[in-house]
Amino acid sequence: MQIEPNRAAAPWAGARDMLDRPGGRLNIGYEASDRHVIHGHGAQTALRWLGKDGSRRDISYADLSRLSSRFANVLRAHGLQQGDRLFALMGRDPALYAAALGTLKAGLIFTPLFSAFGPEPIRTRMEIGDCTVLLTTEAIYRRKIAPWRDQIASLKLVLIVGDEAPEGCVALGPALEGASNECEVAQTDEDTPALIHFTSGTTGRPKGAVHVHGAAIYHAYSGQAALGLSPGTIYWCTADPGWVTGTSYGIIAPLVNRVTMIVDEAEFELERWYGTVERERVAVWYSAPTAIRMMMRAGAEAAKPYDFSALRFLASVGEPLNPEAVIWSERIFGQPFHDNWWQTETGGIMIANTPGMPVKPGSMGKPLPGIEAGIVSQGDGPLRELGPGEIGELALRPGWPSMMRAYLHEQARYDKCFRDGWYLSGDLATRDADGFYWFVGRADDLIKSSGHLIGPFEVESALIEHPAVAEAGVIGLPDETAGEVVQAYVTLNPGHEPSEALERELRGHARKRLGAAVAPRAILFRHTLPKTRSGKIMRRLLKARELGLPEGDISTLESDET
Repeated sequence: MQIEPNRAAAPWAGARDMLDRPGGRLNIGYEASDRHVIHGHGAQTALRWLGKDGSRRDISYADLSRLSSRFANVLRAHGLQQGDRLFALMGRDPALYAAALGTLKAGLIFTPLFSAFGPEPIRTRMEIGDCTVLLTTEAIYRRKIAPWRDQIASLKLVLIVGDEAPEGCVALGPALEGASNECEVAQTDEDTPALIHFTSGTTGRPKGAVHVHGAAIYHAYSGQAALGLSPGTIYWCTADPGWVTGTSYGIIAPLVNRVTMIVDEAEFELERWYGTVERERVAVWYSAPTAIRMMMRAGAEAAKPYDFSALRFLASVGEPLNPEAVIWSERIFGQPFHDNWWQTETGGIMIANTPGMPVKPGSMGKPLPGIEAGIVSQGDGPLRELGPGEIGELALRPGWPSMMRAYLHEQARYDKCFRDGWYLSGDLATRDADGFYWFVGRADDLIKSSGHLIGPFEVESALIEHPAVAEAGVIGLPDETAGEVVQAYVTLNPGHEPSEALERELRGHARKRLGAAVAPRAILFRHTLPKTRSGKIMRRLLKARELGLPEGDISTLESDET
């Protein structure tokens, strides 16, 4: 199915007009760096990089423009052409951000990967994506790439960050030193492919979702509408650059809106994060429920020494944010974390609790202006839009600029996402009478027990309200009488130990909150729950292991049960 973006009087038309689009064309790399220099803002800090060792480095928009141009020239000097595909496999290093923009300025397609991936998921994605260029570090290359590099027929060039490189690779440092600060930006249009983001399915190989340069229009718009970004905002998106949030709202949206981005090389560490928010005077903070629950687990006392007065907006993404986390953040930070909903396929935030909007804890919010959402019936017949309070599949009317345009090499899989004029998200949700949307679960996570339809998120949220519970994952297990019964897995907060008495107490708490028909029949204690690096609890993996079923694609797995 061909997606025709709305180019007329949509709310994001203003964002299109905000961009330069020289000659009527659009290139993300140009709009995110060169444009600001041309308009006299080159001295503003684009990126403030915080090293693991306590070092810090400010990179201005003029620096970013020069570095990205040099990178584009390095690619061209090695014979790379528009449409070739660069894969980036590295952590939060300044070189990654310059390379992302330089790749796009050269007309190549940028594809970020998790640096924590093992060799097999890296190789699978490089094969699916016909990788032409790989940007990585020497350590990652030697450990994960070198043994099978020659088996990727499309791979022409490996760039190694730093001043030295293994045989057969090119050291990026000397290459950049010899490149010009000026480059001719590739002639790309709104519909020219720019990005490939991989997303895992429950079975089979990962899907490569293709996005275009015109996505920057929606990134610019939604960065303003959903996150409150504006020129000069001190903004920290904690997302790993290897997943879609780390690109859409960790590179493109902030840079086209000319903010000052905080980039922390280190992983989550409570005192470091709190100290960063205070010291850097972060105004807009975009994080994930996993990190928020870790902050909650540390307690209110851990936050007391810090000054959070510069914060004016907090947002969360990755999986639904439990109501308890919203209430907790309002108490600790003086304002709630605002949940929002979108997918790799949508390319940008679709539904959100926006700045100035009243928050209903547990709700994903309302569709952004210009986004038409609905709750539609399931089944094989014609889709029917459901009313308030009814559970169905969350669907969107296609036409926004950041909508994916293809799954690589999988046209049938792509076409299956669209039906009767709707994009089908695969998520179950409900809409209340006030127009707020509420996540129920993935369509394949829904539990059907004794005639009841039970969303695992509702049960998980009730369990997390108990002071002993840090995280919860809920699945349905086959039952001859009920069809399915609810089983929960929980991790505990410090000071609480697994016991039969606690298990009974948690079941009683859930029954009181949810009723006997919805509450879990059994609760199992775990040290950790399997999650993706974006923070989503992998319920299907819990179920597969419980029933001895195939686990499917687990390449994005971050933590596991121990």
